[in-house]
Amino acid sequence: MKQILILALPLLALSACNEAADSTVNADDTAMVTETENAMAVNDMAMNGAMPAVASADYLAMAGASDMFEIESSKAVNETTKSAGIKSFAQMMISGHTDSTAKVKAAAKEAGMTVAPPKLSSAQQAMLDQIKAAPAASRNGLYLRHQATAHAEALSLHQGYASSGDSMPLKKAAGEIAPVVQRHIAELGKIKA
Repeated sequence: MKQILILALPLLALSACNEAADSTVNADDTAMVTETENAMAVNDMAMNGAMPAVASADYLAMAGASDMFEIESSKAVNETTKSAGIKSFAQMMISGHTDSTAKVKAAAKEAGMTVAPPKLSSAQQAMLDQIKAAPAASRNGLYLRHQATAHAEALSLHQGYASSGDSMPLKKAAGEIAPVVQRHIAELGKIKA
């Protein structure tokens, strides 16, 4: 039952975020509260060891796609935003997720694994497309909502693998990346405030 709930939470967060993307700017605060609550629920489950085990190859693919989404969506919003706070956050995402990609690749090399080029999931591609297509007036809010969703999923992935992964170098990398993702979530909270 826990695994079904765990798998459903990111889908519910994505669904809420997609519905919120069609709402007016005034609904942004409500959507952000929902996203934050979902992220906190996923974080609580990960902290309690409730995350399902992920195979090393799956972890590599998911971590790569997660970083790719964070980088590409941040580049997209960084090109158009007039908000200094969003611009600063986007730069932090580009830098932080470039670093985590390098860390995962180095750990995979140490484990004797080959890392395939990252590929966004269909949900990640849809979120990226939404950000790119959004009118300037609503792009920042949509970007922040999608960042909340993506970071909740990334935190779950890294914490889950750090606690139950089967490759020591990758477990170590996941354990070092998870606190960085938590700091990103905290920074998201500051931007929303």
